[in-house]
Amino acid sequence: MKKLILTAVAVFSLAFANAQDGEGFAKGDVFVSGSFGYNSQTVGDSKITSFEIVPRVGYFVSEAISIGARLGYTTSKRDIPFTDEVKTNIFNVGVFGRYYFTPSSKFSIFGEAGLEYLNINSDIGVIESKTDGFGINVGPGVSYFLSDHFALEAFWGALGYSTSKEDGATDSTDLFRIGLNLNDINLGLVYKF
Repeated sequence: MKKLILTAVAVFSLAFANAQDGEGFAKGDVFVSGSFGYNSQTVGDSKITSFEIVPRVGYFVSEAISIGARLGYTTSKRDIPFTDEVKTNIFNVGVFGRYYFTPSSKFSIFGEAGLEYLNINSDIGVIESKTDGFGINVGPGVSYFLSDHFALEAFWGALGYSTSKEDGATDSTDLFRIGLNLNDINLGLVYKF
């Protein structure tokens, strides 16, 4: 058992030492990142398609802290025979803050907190509805530099709260979410200036 623990410590130390090769983030760095997704599902004559794009930009105000903004757009369409077609467009804008535990490393773990405003427009046949809302998300993430300027990023939206209200409605919809499955992981590409 003692040998196993010492071997694990040696492997971890070697991996950590190799990660300290000068890549990573520093105070004053600016980065752009984003994620996108496309989904198409067909069951018999029913078809659901969706597309999402979420660009973001961030700035390191200190060695380990970055702040930034994001903009998102999602569109989906549901065609089901003998029912009205459903189209939904979601626009969101938000701000975020991150704390990087090892920002100057090739591999770094970070925690992110974000606040966003969203606007949802839905068309069900000839009926239109508009919804506005706010959301808060907190979760961990990792970044891994492939070169001096490009990194892969994964963020797990683990904890979130949102509230929304449809135009003309008297009550709002409140949602508290704990994401414990792999569907809550967002992958992206980062470019550092």
